[in-house]
Amino acid sequence: MTIQLPAPDGGLRAYEPRTEPFAVTSGVPFTSRTVFSAAHVVADPYADVSPDSPAAVDWDATLAFRRHLWSHGLGVAEAMDTAQRGMGLDWAGAAELIRRSAAEAKAVGGRIACGVGTDQLTTGGSLAAIRAAYEEQLAVVEESGAQAILMASRALAAAAQGPEDYLEIYGHLLRQAAEPVVLHWLGPMFDPALEGYWGSSDLDAATDTFLEVIAAHPDKVDGIKVSLLDAQREVDLRRRLPQGVRCYTGDDFNYPELIAGDEKGFSHALLGIFDPLGPLAAEAVRVLDTGNTAGFRELLDPTVELSRHLFQTPTRFYKTGVVFLAWLAGHQSHFTMVGGLQSARSLPHFARAYELADGLGLFPDPKLAEERMKSLLAVYGVTQ
Repeated sequence: MTIQLPAPDGGLRAYEPRTEPFAVTSGVPFTSRTVFSAAHVVADPYADVSPDSPAAVDWDATLAFRRHLWSHGLGVAEAMDTAQRGMGLDWAGAAELIRRSAAEAKAVGGRIACGVGTDQLTTGGSLAAIRAAYEEQLAVVEESGAQAILMASRALAAAAQGPEDYLEIYGHLLRQAAEPVVLHWLGPMFDPALEGYWGSSDLDAATDTFLEVIAAHPDKVDGIKVSLLDAQREVDLRRRLPQGVRCYTGDDFNYPELIAGDEKGFSHALLGIFDPLGPLAAEAVRVLDTGNTAGFRELLDPTVELSRHLFQTPTRFYKTGVVFLAWLAGHQSHFTMVGGLQSARSLPHFARAYELADGLGLFPDPKLAEERMKSLLAVYGVTQ
């Protein structure tokens, strides 16, 4: 059986889908790395909403996907960029997501960390308002029993006059945090509004400020999540971290080499690409747990082409590909996204994502994935 996919020249080409999925083992806990998957949300396809409406979420399907990730031994990074924070999911929706997911994690024994930001501020705010917004969200996460991830704030990027404002805001939050948190540095390729974060567009200067925040409160920082898509910068940064502070790679272009590490250290992981890669990524980490770095790379290196495809510019629209693959894999019954973001990528982009994911064996039921891909092609006028 073959399927006709869009070709680079504008025509069609035949592709023969895989018949068997990648085989995975049971989800025993990891021993060498701490690994989180940032998870997407499933929209309610029957809700009568517009792209400007508050998100309508299918809570059953959303929580079922988190149970899928936990079943493979992965932690869930909740209410993060992958869950469309600031791109369809507002703070009210994120707060409910945090509470529901944290309760589900407690029920099944899953690991969870949740994003803390300032996105309830719909317009620019003062530093005092930004601090209060962070505090409100931190309280929600801590009350849920989840670990907190202090996310980069669009409002702070707009209001800060220099590094000293970041030092003051983050210092205040770290002093009052009940447990060690993860600090998240999200680059402007993921969110253009974060340009100049930490007080400078010079990444060397920004790094110095970031490290100054950590050095002042190392006992309150579990780790850092770095999403700059610059492998060498991440390596240099993790080598400068205080003892006991972990680096969680957020580099969806270079994650195999960063997780594998070198003679001076390695990165743990908190990645959006581990949403579609969950079972395969978990299998690779278990191989790494045995000390078999080559085997780990053999499994994970081939996934980079898919990740780079999903995260191609404009990088912030990678969520569309992530949800698309979840639909093809049978984790949800439809390809609808909050904010109407299913329209953010082209048919050729979807076709290539399908081909790459199928080649990796990511679809538990390849025939279902093929049928769903054909149904999407038909909507676009492609006949088989």
